[in-house]
Parts: sequence; structure tokens; C-alpha cells
Amino acid sequence: MYRWCTDEVEPHDRFDYWREVRAKGLFGVTVELERERRGDFCGEFSLRQLGGGGLVELKASHYTVERSNSDIAHTPGDAICVYQQLGSGGWFGGMRGSDFAIPNGSFATSHTDLPYRTAPLGAGGFHLRILKIPVSALPTRDERVRELTPRTFDDPTLAPLLGACFADLGEAAAGDDAAADTTSLVQALAQLALIERGIVRPGSRLGQAALRTARLSQARRLIARHLPDPNLAPAMVAGQLGVSVRHLHMLFETAAKSFSQTVTDERLKQSRRLMREAPDRLIADIATSCGFESLATYYRVFNAAYGMAPGDFRAQGAEGHTSRCHCNFPGAAAQPMRSRKT
Repeated sequence: MYRWCTDEVEPHDRFDYWREVRAKGLFGVTVELERERRGDFCGEFSLRQLGGGGLVELKASHYTVERSNSDIAHTPGDAICVYQQLGSGGWFGGMRGSDFAIPNGSFATSHTDLPYRTAPLGAGGFHLRILKIPVSALPTRDERVRELTPRTFDDPTLAPLLGACFADLGEAAAGDDAAADTTSLVQALAQLALIERGIVRPGSRLGQAALRTARLSQARRLIARHLPDPNLAPAMVAGQLGVSVRHLHMLFETAAKSFSQTVTDERLKQSRRLMREAPDRLIADIATSCGFESLATYYRVFNAAYGMAPGDFRAQGAEGHTSRCHCNFPGAAAQPMRSRKT
């Protein structure tokens, strides 16, 4: 993973460096900001190759972006992009079709080699994820993929599926989920985008595979959300997912762990996090908050999984913390990153 933050550059050089080296050289776009505002500019981004695609997370104070015909000619991409808006929202314009806004939490798609302009809505600046998937990595050879002008997702049923896949990719990029099948996640996001744009049929082989991958991601995240509930069961998750219990179990048949094994594993991982983060909290309270029906069950399951009692794990001490840079973004709490390759 490559991470970079404007803290690495002197304040009077930050925007110029961002414009020439990061925006123009790395992303192939032209960025502008009024000269009197450049002294306050700050930005950060991460870039990682995952599953045949490139995942970018970018956060920066306000400026404008243009992908012009000359930018495209100089830095062609021939990829499709799926955007997840994480901040206060963004505006897109300057291409075929009408201008539009992407509110917080929403998604959009485009092909890299079509012109556009964009700027954040409000004073909060940019905060978004961008997944770029080369057209050459797509199993479909439909030429319409190169005609995808920027557009928001209109199908609300797909949004939770995209959100789950993006969240899993983000965790994999951060190293929190080494077991994630990033290739399947990247392809699922690409195919969901093409389903929404009418290029791939939901009932096709590609469409069904994408929906299975995305629904499994969403099911896992629903499990994580309801861990404290001791009544967490397949019927609950299937109902929220909008599928039958049988279909839910079929989704987990393709995974490394069954539904019940996934629930137990997530509860154990959550209990470990809580023991690290709250060293004075009673183990019995942690077990209950993670959904274990009794302290005896928790001790038995924990020892079987890790070969030690919860108290012995706690005695090993908390893990260290990673360093962070200190960009201060208007209107949002910064979650900065240091420049490094891993």
C-alpha cells in the first residue's frame, strides 16, 4: 500500500505538489484552487492494488478537478471507476448528460477516458473511495463499458451490496482482513456497476456471481452489526438480506466458514478487541456484550480457538498503535495517513 499526506511538504508548496505530482502525474487530472487559499490546503490519500483493481481513498480540503480531453490523451486509463462518496457530497458536470450531485454514502460509476469536472459540495472538502478496474480485467467485452459517463446509482437495492463490498475491500487494504477474496470483491463491484448501467443482466452468469459475492459480504456485515444479540440466527439475517434461509446457507457454502462458525468467529474477534481497548472491563461483561449465552461457553469457545483462557490473552498486553499525520480538514474529523509503502 502507498500512503501520502501533505504533512510531508512545506505548507507553501503543498497544493503545487498535490497538483503536479499527485493529481496530474498519478491520477491524470487537472486541479485548481484560488492562490489565496493554497496556504491552507491539506490532503491525503492511499493507493493499493487489490484483486486486479486499484483502490484509492482520498481526503482533501476544497479544490476543483477536471479530467479534460488533453488529460485523457496524455494519461489514458481505459478503466471503469466505481465511486463511494464518504464526505459531505460531490458535484459532477461538464460531460454528456446533466450535472448531478453525489450525496454522502452514495455511489457513482464512469469510464476513466471521458471528460468531466467535479468539486466537493460545501466546505468539508473531498472524502471518497475510488475503485478503478481496467477494462482488460473485465470478463465482458461489451464496448458500452467505454461509454459510461459519470452517473449516480439509481437502483436503491444495489447500494447496500456495494457498501458491503467496499467495506470489505477497505478492511483488506488496511490489513484487517487478510483472508478476504479481493478478486471476487473487485469483480463483484464491477459487475454490479454494469448491472446498474444495463450492460450485464442480473440473471446472467456474471450477474449471479456478483450478487452472490455481494450478498455474502452484506450477510457478514449484518452478523457483525448484531453480534450482541444472543438470538442472532439465520432467519434474522436472511430477512434483512431479503433472501430465504436456504439461500443464506447456500451463500455460506461457498465460504471458508458456515453461518454459525462465522458468528462464533466474529464474536471471539470482537471480544479480543474489547479486551485490548478496555483492559479494566470485566471479562463476563465482554462475553455478554458479544452475544455469548454464558461465561462458561465463552471460556470454552475461546480456549478451543486460541489455546488459552481470555484472562491469559489479556495479560499479554495491548498491541501498539500506528503513527498518524495531522491534516486538519474543515468540517470533518481527519483520519490521516503517513507516506509509506508496505
